[in-house]
Amino acid sequence: MKMTTSLNRSLWVFHFNSGSCNGCDIEIVATLTPRYDPERFGVKLVGSPRHADVLLVTGPVTNQMADRLRLVYAQMPGPKLVMVVGTCGQSGGVFSTSYNLAGPIDQIIPVDVYVPGCAPRPEAIIQGVVTAIAKLERLQGDGEA
Repeated sequence: MKMTTSLNRSLWVFHFNSGSCNGCDIEIVATLTPRYDPERFGVKLVGSPRHADVLLVTGPVTNQMADRLRLVYAQMPGPKLVMVVGTCGQSGGVFSTSYNLAGPIDQIIPVDVYVPGCAPRPEAIIQGVVTAIAKLERLQGDGEA
């Protein structure tokens, strides 16, 4: 019988803007305010991908950012998750036909959680974080089995 596990520490998140219009970034900042208080879930933003459990990515991936995104993803320790915030990161959104795009994020690195919207509301971002926490707990539980 497999026991349910929980995270043994807070969920640390690194934010990466791969070419967005900053609409999603503004909503992420709004999510971090005391009104929504994501710290109640143990969520903490960190300044280095080497300390992060979750890579939070906004925007479509521009040609200039594709290699940088791969590098940031490679620097994260496992188990790691990628959460895409906004329609542009999922499909390119209004920028999908731009000459300067390498593509949506899932064509560059694997994605675990999608938060749709242009720009998604803070409640949707928090729901995405809760989904990421549940998935990370499952990954850690599978690693212990």
